Amino acid sequence: MESPSIAQDAPALGRFSAFTQFRIGGMPLPMFAALTLVTALAIASGRLPNDMIGGFAVLMLSGLLLSEIGRRIPLLRHIGGPAILCLFVPSALIGYGLMEPAALKTITTTMKTANLQYLYIACLVAGSILGMNRKILIQGFLKMFVPLLAGTAAAVAAGILVGLAFGYDPKHTFFFIVVPILGGGIGEGVLPLSIGYSQILGTPQGDLIASLVPAALIGNVVAILSAGLLKRFGEQHRRYSGDGVLVRTGEDQELLREKKDEAPLDLKLMGAGLLLGCSLFILGELLAPLTGIPGPVLMIVAAALLKVVRSIPESMETGAYQMYKFMSTNLTFAILVGLGTLFVSWDKLMAAFSPAYFVICAVIVLAMVAAGFFVGAWLKMYPVESAIVTACHSGLGGTGDVAILSSSNRMGLMPFAQISTRIGGAAMVVIATVLMKLFY
Repeated sequence: MESPSIAQDAPALGRFSAFTQFRIGGMPLPMFAALTLVTALAIASGRLPNDMIGGFAVLMLSGLLLSEIGRRIPLLRHIGGPAILCLFVPSALIGYGLMEPAALKTITTTMKTANLQYLYIACLVAGSILGMNRKILIQGFLKMFVPLLAGTAAAVAAGILVGLAFGYDPKHTFFFIVVPILGGGIGEGVLPLSIGYSQILGTPQGDLIASLVPAALIGNVVAILSAGLLKRFGEQHRRYSGDGVLVRTGEDQELLREKKDEAPLDLKLMGAGLLLGCSLFILGELLAPLTGIPGPVLMIVAAALLKVVRSIPESMETGAYQMYKFMSTNLTFAILVGLGTLFVSWDKLMAAFSPAYFVICAVIVLAMVAAGFFVGAWLKMYPVESAIVTACHSGLGGTGDVAILSSSNRMGLMPFAQISTRIGGAAMVVIATVLMKLFY
């Protein structure tokens, strides 16, 4: 028979076990707390290194904590909560003068002096494009080209018209509301855009990021909600839904069988992928003076062209993709904290959120989804699936695609969603940068 003392201790032991098994960023909570305590003591004592060592510690710990909180807040977790908190909380701390000077100093050194955001962009752009299956990339893009083009045109037209109704200048609506929504996310879209816009306009990058981020966030939320409504519509009107099949003939299922299993992790290839990403970024900088187009944007073009013409060994493409996965998994939220701290003005961020702004962003996404629905039906696709994949054009990168497809229970469409987000987003970044060069 169990003794009373043991029985009484059981709930306490259970709570302690739950405490030790809870994880943040793959770490047990006690270990995360210990690392946080070490960093906090270094900040308080003035011993935090003012370099990438201190910067990584502050950025990664903050990003892991805020993203974990964002994942656990009801409703917010379904609309990009981790990214929203990682951007907004540091921006608010700076806006209200609540961030420790030592932490701010080391974040500034890491993000601005060491240019961590550029390394992140280089790895993300190179790996996200080079890591795609070439056959799926080409044939999938051909299948999605017309709905994607029609959706983009509808989004641009609707956004400008509604913007005019609210007194917004058409150029401002296009470059600062439409394009960030369709740019493919924050890492792959807003960051290269902000760098390109900054070089062309001579405006500080921080002011531009604060203007671009709200549109990308709102667009992603509307896309997620739209996907959920499309799922319910498909359940009620079966003839419009393929239950995860895009093309009525089933050709897309044949194409998806071409998708290979991911290669096992290779540390040497990851090193080669890192070097490849850096080299592509440098190539963009070399070509920038010759073309007048900012280097990070040219990098996108170069990566896509090299992928299509098979100029890079498949092993190095694998290395670039594995480096992309490493960076996006471990540093995305850290980078967002850095952006929120240094580049997202709290005042400008709050000023951007207005009823008119919300309406314009919502109309842009809804017009794109509607175009994808009707054009998909015209092309003998299942309209619900076509609209959902087109909606991914306004997703916040890979995490946005996951949120949109999970909301509609269509995760099997991920390869097509990635084409919509990555290739469609990259095209928008390039086109917008070229047009800004011409019209500003």
